[in-house]
Formats: sequence, structure tokens, C-alpha cells
Amino acid sequence: MLRVSKRHELYFEECGNPAGKPVLVLHGGPGAGCSLEQRRYFDPERYRIILFDQRGCGRSRPYAALEENTTWHLVADMEALREKLGLEAWMLFGGSWGATLALAYAQSNPDRVTEMVLRAVFAATGREREWYFGGGAAAIFPEAWERFLAPIPPEERADLLGAYHRRLTDSDPARQRQAALAWCEWEACTSTLVPNEQLVAAFANEKFALALARIECHYFVNDAFLGAGESVLARLDSIRRIPTVIVQGRYDMVCPAETAWRLHRAWPEADFTLVSAAGHSVSEPAIRDQLIRATDRLAAATRPRREHDHRRR
Repeated sequence: MLRVSKRHELYFEECGNPAGKPVLVLHGGPGAGCSLEQRRYFDPERYRIILFDQRGCGRSRPYAALEENTTWHLVADMEALREKLGLEAWMLFGGSWGATLALAYAQSNPDRVTEMVLRAVFAATGREREWYFGGGAAAIFPEAWERFLAPIPPEERADLLGAYHRRLTDSDPARQRQAALAWCEWEACTSTLVPNEQLVAAFANEKFALALARIECHYFVNDAFLGAGESVLARLDSIRRIPTVIVQGRYDMVCPAETAWRLHRAWPEADFTLVSAAGHSVSEPAIRDQLIRATDRLAAATRPRREHDHRRR
């Protein structure tokens, strides 16, 4: 555990090779927490794999807390973790919200990032929120959209994020729980190219759903604390030199390919792959294949540390 404030304490873990290439895994959501599966995108003989649960989720404490929980708190937490581990710099690996956070951190600390692998790029713009919460994805998933609308009276549906935020921050735990489960069912149903019952069941876990829905909604109603503009897509000059791989599913309904394409056009130096037969989830087979290819390639391009290098550190 790493205490980062009087209120927040973060869970983190390491696996793989202690002398390997350090990589920090940034989970999505925000609020999803890290998982065992996220270790498996890296060769454990070549990587020192570092995972942590961001504020308010997973095994971090307090659970589902929104206070002192912003993008810039998380960026500071990453720096605190890097310093605790004694690392000069590390590779970042993140998808969806994890890609947003990777970009925000790299733009603030460009000398601390050796490479990045970004999946399902999300810039936290109003256009993206309007697509997902304003009827765009609903045209593809009308039955799931009806279930998402169900907890909200018709007179409140003009501002779904506001309506959900009121319920997810309500003093009544039952009202919070109902909203969280509906929110997470919508996300699970839209995250894969074909329906994935296991993912839907996982998102129906009440404890998991509460943190994911509360924290996501908290960030979305606050423009992810990045301002109303598109700062993570605009501030690229400071990170242009960082070797980066971008992997995007063409049929991603949660983070449409338009955002990743715009990042690619603004940052042609980055390696960009638009995966034809894939949606949003990191578990999509074609996405998984591209991510593992990327981490293997980046590991192979890194000079192995000798044993005396490790002792000096």
C-alpha cells in the first residue's frame, strides 16, 4: 500500500522480472481497478510489471470515494509510486481512460516516460460523451439503451449524466446501487464486438459496479478535470519523441475510432493500428494480439540491463 494523502491509500503490485523493463499498467474506467489478466500482456522474463488501483477503486482505500479524486491527483500518485520504486523512468500501458491518463502523465512528465502503448484512445471531450450518453451508441444497441434509460424518469433524460450523477451520489445506498448496476450493464453490453456474457456478469458485481459508475460519472461531469478543450490531443510536442504504439478497434462503441484517428493524424510518428474485427474491450482477440506484439517488440528494442546495473539501482 502507498499512502498518497491523509484520505487516500493506494494498492500496488509488481510481478515479472525485478531487473526487467519497468512498465506501469493504467487501468480503465476511471474506477475499474487492475486485474490479474492485465499482467498477461507482457513477457514476465523481460518486463518488471507494475500495476496499481487508482483512487477509490480495487483494493485502494477509501472505496468509491470521490473526494480528492481528479486526473491531477492520479498523475501525482503515479509520480509518488515511481519515486517509491526508485525508477528513473518507465513505459506506460493503458487503454480507454488508461490511455487518457497515460497522455496526461506523459505531457506533465515527458522525461519519465520511455515508451507508451495506448489502446482505445479517449480524450474526454463533449463530442465523445454525446456519442455514448446522448444516443449515438444507442442506435447500435437499442435494447441495452432502453435498460440504461429505465432508472431515469423521462423528464430527466435530457441530461443523463446529470441524472445519473445525482443518483450515484445520493445518500440512499439502494438508489446508488440501482444506478450503478444500470450504468455498468450499459458499458459491458457495448464493450465487445459480439455479446460477452462473462463480461456482463463481471460488471454486475455490486461492489465493482459502485466504484466504476460513481468514479466514471464523477470524472465525466467534470470534463475529466482536463478543461472543456482537448488538451491531451493538443499538447503533443512535449511527447512526440516518445516511441508510442496506438491500437484501436474499428467498431469500438465506447471510444469511437475517430479520436484515435485524430491522434494518429496529429502524431504521425506514433505507430498506429486500426484493428478491423474488434470493439472496445482489451479482451477482444485481435486487440490482445496487437498489444502483445507491441510489448514484445518494445522489449526486444530495449538494451537488457546487466546485473551490475541492477545492483547500482
